Amino acid sequence: MRDLDASLLDDRTVAFRARVRHFLQRALPPDIRAAGEAERMDLDKESQRRWHKLLRAEELACAGWPASHGGPGLSDAERYVLERETALAGAPRPMLYGVTMLAPVLIAHGSPEQQARFLPPILEGDVFWCQGFSEANAGSDLASLQCPARREGDEYVINGHKMWTSEGNIADWMFGIFRTGMAARKQEGITFLLLDMKSPGVTVQPIRTFDGTGIEINQVFFDNVRVPVSQRIGPEGDGWRIAKELLAAERFGNAEVSRSLASLGRLRQFCRREHSGGRRLMDDPHVSRRLAELHVALRAVERTELRFLMHGGDALGAEAALLKLRGTEVQNDILSAAADLLGPAVAYDTGDLDGPGVPVVAPPEVRHALRSHFNYRKTMIYGGSSEVQRNILVKAVLQL
Repeated sequence: MRDLDASLLDDRTVAFRARVRHFLQRALPPDIRAAGEAERMDLDKESQRRWHKLLRAEELACAGWPASHGGPGLSDAERYVLERETALAGAPRPMLYGVTMLAPVLIAHGSPEQQARFLPPILEGDVFWCQGFSEANAGSDLASLQCPARREGDEYVINGHKMWTSEGNIADWMFGIFRTGMAARKQEGITFLLLDMKSPGVTVQPIRTFDGTGIEINQVFFDNVRVPVSQRIGPEGDGWRIAKELLAAERFGNAEVSRSLASLGRLRQFCRREHSGGRRLMDDPHVSRRLAELHVALRAVERTELRFLMHGGDALGAEAALLKLRGTEVQNDILSAAADLLGPAVAYDTGDLDGPGVPVVAPPEVRHALRSHFNYRKTMIYGGSSEVQRNILVKAVLQL
C-alpha cells in the first residue's frame, strides 16, 4: 500500500521520495512516531514545534508555500509524495492552522506588512495559531455567525463566543471571522481578523470530549477584546469570500488519504498477527471481506484525489466537498472497524483512555482504537458536515 503508480513519478520525484524516506528514518523522533501511529491528534505544543523545526532544517517545512515566501517550492507531485511518506512513517500532521490554513490566506490577501510580520514566525515554527470560525449556533451554517466586532477608531472591539476551537489552549494567535455589519444576505458583513490570544479579555475553556481527553477542543470567550484594524485581512465585510477560499483548501486536505492508508495498514497488520491458539483475525472470512471492502473504498478516494491533483488541486472549488465527504467517511469506517476488530474491549469511565485508570490488560492497540473511534467522529463535522458537503455538491457541481 506504500507506492504510488509509477506513471505518476518522474525521475525528480523518485529522487525526492528517496530523500524523504531517508530523512524520516534518520530524523523522526521515536516518541513523536509513536504518537502518530497511535492516531493522536492532540500532540503537545513542544513536540509539534520540535518536529516542525526538524522539517525546516531539511527544507521540507511549509510544503505548499512558494519559494518567494520561504517555502521549499515543491511540485504538486512532490507535495503529495511528502504527505504520503510522512503519514506512512507515523509522522504528525503539519502545524495545520498556521502553515496550511492561514499562510495561504496571507499570501493571497495579506498586505506586504502583514506578510512580513506574520509569515516568518509561522515558517520557523515559533508561533501557533488556532481558527475562530464556529459558534454555538453557527457551525455547519457558518454564515449565521453572530460574534460581533464593533469598529472604534483604529480598533475592533469583540464581545462574544467561539466554539470547537481546536488547539485554542496552546495557540498564541487566532485567525477568525466576525460580524462587523448586518445585511440582507448573512454572508455579508463578515470580516476576517487576526488577534493575539494573550489580549486582555480572552478566556479559553476546554471542552471535554467523549474519549476523555478534553485537551484539544476548546471554547473561547471575548470580553471587550481590542484588535487593531491593521490586523484585518482584506476589506471590512469581505471575510466570507476569504473564508470560503480557506475552507475549500481545508476540505481538500481533510480527505487524509495517506493517513487512512497508514491506519488501514496497521489494522491489517494486527489482523495478520497470531493470537491464542495460533488463530489470526484475517482467517475469518467476514474480517477479510471487511478489510477488502475498506481497501477498495479508500483506493477510490485516492484515485479521485489524484485526478483532482493532476488537474490543478490548488484551483479546486466545490469539488473539494467530494473529497472531504468521502475521505472522512472512509476514514471513520476504518477506525470503526479497528474498534470492532481489536475488541472485545470494556468501556471504562476513567478519563483519558491512555490514563492510569485503564487496566493494563488492555493492549495499546485496543486503547488507541477506542479513542480514535470516538475522537475522529468530528472529522465528518468540522470543515462543514457531511450534509453540508452533499448540499454543496448538489448545488455547485451537479447544479440541481
